[in-house]
Amino acid sequence: MTSPQPRIGVVRFPGACDDRDALWALSALDAEALFVWHTETELPDLDAVVLPGGFSYGDYLRCGAIARFAPAMEAVVEFASAGGLVLGICNGFQILCEAGLLPGVLRRNESLSFVCRDVPVLVERSDTPFTTRCEEGRVLTIPVKHGEGNWYADDELYAELEARRQIVLRYREPVNGSLDEVAGVVNERGNVMGLMPHPEHAVDPLLGSADGALILSSLVESARERALAAV
Repeated sequence: MTSPQPRIGVVRFPGACDDRDALWALSALDAEALFVWHTETELPDLDAVVLPGGFSYGDYLRCGAIARFAPAMEAVVEFASAGGLVLGICNGFQILCEAGLLPGVLRRNESLSFVCRDVPVLVERSDTPFTTRCEEGRVLTIPVKHGEGNWYADDELYAELEARRQIVLRYREPVNGSLDEVAGVVNERGNVMGLMPHPEHAVDPLLGSADGALILSSLVESARERALAAV
């Protein structure tokens, strides 16, 4: 039997600029990717959801603070609560933290400057739905482009996250001042992940690296398994 293409929704927020890139990358990796408008109160039949990067609502107040109240986010919270796979990229990561779906907060870069470059990222876990195509300990080259990517948690919360192995990705060099160079985390259940690097901008060697495809193809494959299990 031919494996079905998993249906992955990419939520479109006003001001987002990487939604089309995410849609293209997911489609190139054999997903049936479709847009979900921020005003929608119900999600279509989906196997996974991606919150893309960009500057939702102009990044007013705080990054992700307004998008967190978009009608579609209520549906995303329900989807995640039911075990659905949710990936937040850059601004999507910020939105997930604002919505309480992921731990910690994203603050202004330590340099107070926008950073935009390829960075080395260490994979700390390969057993999440978002890293199954990676090997633990592998270093990926993926670009970042953000002004508020400085991830922070207090000592007590950070100790809990370490104990539960919720830190999935770390920068291998200073990038934005993130606590212990954290670049990506998952929720305790393991079905929601956020990362500041942009895997959708590293899915072809012509872009300088194809390492981002390992993250997105892991999501696609995990979503495919979810689709097959529902048949």
